[in-house]
Amino acid sequence: MVTDRQGNALAGATPRAAEYFDAAIASFNLYRGDPLGTIDNAIAEAPGFAMAHIAKAYMFATATEPAATAEARNIVVKLAAMRLGERERSHLRALELQLAGRWTDAALRLDLHNAEYPHDMLAIQCGHLMDFYRGNARNLRDRISRVLPQWTADMPGYSILQGMHAFGLEEMGDYARAEDTGRQATDAEPFDSWAHHAVAHVLEMQGRPEEGVRWMTTRQAYWDGDENFFKVHNWWHHALYLIELGKPDEALALYDVYIRKDSSAVALDLVDAAAMLWRLHLAGVEAGDRWAEVARCWDAHADGRSYPFNDWHAVMAYLGADRHDDVVRILSEFQREAADTTEVDEWIKTVALPVVQGFRAFWEQDYATAVHKLHPVRFIANRFGGSHAQRDIIDLTLIEAAVRSDQRPLAMALANERLALKPDDLMNRSVLAGVTQPRSTQAA
Repeated sequence: MVTDRQGNALAGATPRAAEYFDAAIASFNLYRGDPLGTIDNAIAEAPGFAMAHIAKAYMFATATEPAATAEARNIVVKLAAMRLGERERSHLRALELQLAGRWTDAALRLDLHNAEYPHDMLAIQCGHLMDFYRGNARNLRDRISRVLPQWTADMPGYSILQGMHAFGLEEMGDYARAEDTGRQATDAEPFDSWAHHAVAHVLEMQGRPEEGVRWMTTRQAYWDGDENFFKVHNWWHHALYLIELGKPDEALALYDVYIRKDSSAVALDLVDAAAMLWRLHLAGVEAGDRWAEVARCWDAHADGRSYPFNDWHAVMAYLGADRHDDVVRILSEFQREAADTTEVDEWIKTVALPVVQGFRAFWEQDYATAVHKLHPVRFIANRFGGSHAQRDIIDLTLIEAAVRSDQRPLAMALANERLALKPDDLMNRSVLAGVTQPRSTQAA
């Protein structure tokens, strides 16, 4: 029987197809190389190899782009007509649920799948990504906790699980264990971008920007190669540290040289680009025509229906580019009544709509409305996905709106809240110093 590297049966695969499959999954694990091209080689070698088709469908489905989602749906239709075993049918059900906008149901399906097949690396990683895309910090940690005891350190891919576990631990605030686990993972597999970024998140959340810069620069050779499709996000983390160190101009230089080096039209890269320009705007650095370049790239993805976390970032770019008609278009889609309500529709109504309304109000200098919209939604913003570091821009915008609308007690309270977590943060101390000055001193 042909199996993958973890010992799972691969029905319909030839030994050569299985080699391609293993290589594609390893590439997908590390976020480097060409997993799609490699899985296509597996399919060409063995057209009836169902797990290869399933892997390709997941790669498209987890891209959070409308065109990629459509391609995943086409693959699922073909899979439904193939002979499938029990494991493949379980995967197919999870894919069907996700592509129907039922992200939590899909993630729960993979919870059960992982319990039955604890060595199914593709299921573990895609379940982990689903947990991330719906902002479920607990399951980012616990999905891995449930399977790790059934792995041994000498099994291929063990360090990949450590990297995923590190990120889940970080999102749950268990920073010491997260850092230790992430460093172990990168020691075992230096090219593991997910593990590297888990440690970067710890350093960000604990307000350790100097160490963050060192972490990025000393390991740059492992995460900045042309074959690495996670490099933009890691450059984004590097730029965050520079902003926190009071060096926004240096962060802008990283944006030009690295974050937008290739003018990537990949949605995940565009999220980083839009968020960085917005943070720089809050720091007083204007982006000029950079907004327009990012906005043009968002046009292929921002439909107001597929994944609202992305649409929110597209709106940032549209606002910066003075493309207010597109902001109205997204808001109109958000407010459209759907015949069948999905989980994505709930994310839109409860989180994305008020967040986008708040950001629009901020850009239009209606700071009181921005505060009104953003203050309550920040407590539930995890529902539409992303990490703590990515969603932190909501709090940063809220604080700045409170300052600009002269809501000094609220601004002081929010700055104190942040300083409790990051006592040495320059930005937070600057806000606190500003709002505690007498009004006459501020005016001077």
